[in-house]
Formats: sequence, C-alpha cells, structure tokens
Amino acid sequence: MVHSPTCPHPRFLLVPASEPQFPHLQTPDPGDPVWNVRWALCTRRSSGAAAPGSGATIFALSSGQGRCGIAVIRTSGPSSGHALRILTAAGDLPPARHASLRLLSDPRSGEPLDRALVLWFPGPRSFTGEDCVEFHVHGGPAVVSGVLQALGSVPGLRPAEAGEFTRRAFANGKLNLTEVEGLADLIHAETEAQRRQALRQLDGELGHLCRGWAETLTKALAHVEAYIDFGEDDNLEEGVLEQADIEVRALEVALGAHLRDARRGQRLRSGAHVVVTGPPNAGKSSLVNLLSRKPVSIVSPEPGTTRDVLETPVDLAGFPVLLSDTAGLREGVGPVEQEGVRRARERLEQADLILAMLDASDLASPSSCNFLATVVASVGARSPSDSSQRLLLVLNKSDLLSPEGPGPRPDLPPHLLLSCLTGEGLDGLLEALRKELAAVCGDPSTGSPLLTRARHQHHLQGCLDALSHYKPSKDLALAAEALRVARGHLTRLTGGGGTEEILDIIFRDFCVGK
Repeated sequence: MVHSPTCPHPRFLLVPASEPQFPHLQTPDPGDPVWNVRWALCTRRSSGAAAPGSGATIFALSSGQGRCGIAVIRTSGPSSGHALRILTAAGDLPPARHASLRLLSDPRSGEPLDRALVLWFPGPRSFTGEDCVEFHVHGGPAVVSGVLQALGSVPGLRPAEAGEFTRRAFANGKLNLTEVEGLADLIHAETEAQRRQALRQLDGELGHLCRGWAETLTKALAHVEAYIDFGEDDNLEEGVLEQADIEVRALEVALGAHLRDARRGQRLRSGAHVVVTGPPNAGKSSLVNLLSRKPVSIVSPEPGTTRDVLETPVDLAGFPVLLSDTAGLREGVGPVEQEGVRRARERLEQADLILAMLDASDLASPSSCNFLATVVASVGARSPSDSSQRLLLVLNKSDLLSPEGPGPRPDLPPHLLLSCLTGEGLDGLLEALRKELAAVCGDPSTGSPLLTRARHQHHLQGCLDALSHYKPSKDLALAAEALRVARGHLTRLTGGGGTEEILDIIFRDFCVGK
C-alpha cells in the first residue's frame, strides 16, 4: 500500500490494482496460507478473470441423461464460436441470440450428425459472461453421443466439470454466491414452496438485502474513521457519531430478527419434520399412508404393529416434509416394542410439527387420557412462537361416531375430526397442515428473504457478534475494527471473500451441464 498523492492524510491509502484489499486484516502476512488463499480469490474476483482453468472452452449435456425429444448441449469459452463454425461448416456465425437451423457434421469425417437448432451467445451477454453456444439436438443417445464426441475433437475444448458453467458465471460477476445457491436450490426444488423460495434467492433478494446492510456498515465505518482523523479539527458536521450509532443499532435489530427466523428457511430447503404419534391403534399408520399416497406402513387391527420409526419424504400442501410413523405410546409388552416406544419418544422431541392422533370412539380409555395429559397438554403449555414445536390434535375414526360427534369432553383441546377409512375430514386436515407448515417453514411468497443455509446463519451471527463490540464511547479504534469485521462477514456471505474449499462445496451440488 502507498499513500495517496491526492489525499494529505496518512489514513487514506491508495491500493494498487494488482493488490487485493483485506479490510478485516490489520497486517496481511504473505507467509500465512489463509492470506494466500484470500489473495488468490480476491485477485481472481477483482480482475474479472474467470475460474481456474478457464482458458479452455468447456462443453457438456445440459438437459439431463436419457432419451428425450430435445437435448441441449452447451459450450462456454473463447473457442465456442470456432467450434460452432467447425460443426456447421459455416463461415459466418448466426445472428446473436437467434435460433438458427443448421446441419451438424463430424469435423473428422464430415459425416452428418443431426439437423439442430443452434444459438450463439457472444460474451459478456451470456450466462457465464463468456462466448457460449447451445446446440438443441434430437435427444436420442446416439445423436447426443455423436455431437459430444465431435466437440471433444475440436482443439481447445474439453468436457466440463460439475457446476463449472455456474462457477464461471460467479467468477465473471454474473451471479453472486447467494444467487448461485438459489440456482442450485431451484434445480433441486421438489415442492411449490421450495421453488418460490429458490426463485426469490436466484433473483437476488437475499444478496440485495445483504448489500444494503454492508452499505450501512460502510457508511458508519466512514463516519467513525473521519471522526478519528478530523474530529479534533472541528471540520465535521455535528452528530456524525450519533447517526452512525443509530444506524448500527437498527442493523443489530434487523440481524437478530433474521437469525430468529433462520431455522424456518432451513426447514423450507431440507424439509420440516412432522411426527405422527398417539396410543396404539389410533390410526397413525393409516394417516401416514393417506398423506404419502402410498403404503409406507403396515396397517393391522393388532396393537403394536409399528415397532420402529418409519420415515418418508412427502409434499404436503406445497411444503417439503419428512413424515415419521412411530410406535404407539404405551408400556411395551416386550423388549422390541419397548425400544420402539423409546425411539418414538426420542423422535417426538425432534419434531417441528406433531400430529397427535386419538381414536375418536375411545377417548375415555386410560391410554387416550394419559396421552392427552402427557403429550398434548405438555406441548400446548409451552409459550407459542413461530420457532417453537407445534401440534395438531386429530381425532380419527369419525365414521364410528354417532351424528352428534364425540362424547362431551370439556377438557378436550381444539381438534380436527378425520376418518382415514372414508377420507372425510382430509381436506380440513390438509388446510390446517398448510397453515402450520407456513408458520414452521415461512411463507416464501411474502416477507423478507429467508436464510436457507447454515452458511448464511454463520455469517449473520458473526456479523452480529462483531457489532456487539461496537462501543464508540469507549474506544473509537476498536469500534472501527468491529465494523470492519462485521462488514467482512456480510461480504463473504455474498461471495466477496472466502476460501476455494467453501466454493468447491457449493458448486459440487450442480450437475455437469450447469
């Protein structure tokens, strides 16, 4: 670093373009391996260069394996246009971003391979920011194999690694890290709620929110630094430090609110844990089969049929759920059933949502009364909040009741009537599940963007922890350092800094053609 020739004060430094900046490190040490990793990453990011090994042009099948009507093969890199000319035997490239029908031929033998639509995307106006080509060929295995082999014979081209297209888009600034994660979640989305949340993150909502927070910290840091340098000269407006303090404290409140909701976003991404529990023969296995639309559990009139935890992933009202069928809660009649009951109680403690089932025609039995007193009452007694465990009481076998309904029970909590045999009451149960799961997982169509990964939570918590050391009334230099560290966490959340190992973990979840 050198002093700026245009700024007389030594605190303002001019950093050469070839030297990356580390605002959270006081004295970078070139002998430190962590510093060297950050040097490599920041040099790559700040220079606008592509990912490692990007001198080659990559190609891959992007539309997935197997027979299909149309398969999409894409390339990215400086030789994309050359490859398109060779395979189409054309002197000129087609108009950019327009589909053109071309005959593809093997450049080695001249043998026709397929008649395909080709699209030419010159960089930087492409997904990766590099020159790209898409070949929309017929989806037979022989056609796809022939085109891939032909591309492999073109000098300068090589097969892509998993996630390499998206990694080049990240390296060239087309996507930030939260948008990359949103794209990965969108590819793997299995429910409507997951799709909505992933699309919001891909559209940059979480990244935009973090950038706004980082700008707040940057402004506060500038005010603190200016006060350190010029405060004694009385050249600053009054209230500079007070305004910075107000903005930092407001940011602490916002970060705390998002961290309290962090589990909801992770549940939305990986699935909420819903446990079906109750006494033996209440109809738990029948409900699991009904909700999963397949015979997951054995159904029998014999009590104690289910002796282990049976789990199945399901889509409930658009939300991802891991549904667990458990052993009936009673004193086990043998060691195997006792172990099943122990596992059921253990899983009950881990549940996000409990479906508590009772036989509507047998509410006065000792097993039903004990279940109401021990499980239903204990969960209902907890202070309600969006992050706490939730419970729905379901009275099954309503088809066995008289038209007046279940017998009078003044102590019976709010409940839903259901018949797993006839399906009556299922629509009401599904609507109640939708509302409960929206509270457990968050509604991806409204409100602030959710934190869907542990990495997000880690950096926001790190930012909040750093701000807890922001005490300008005691030591301005330490307060400025706290702001630098906090800002560094927000920067790394969107991909502005970090190690290659972290990036490898994120990109390895992509398929080869993405």
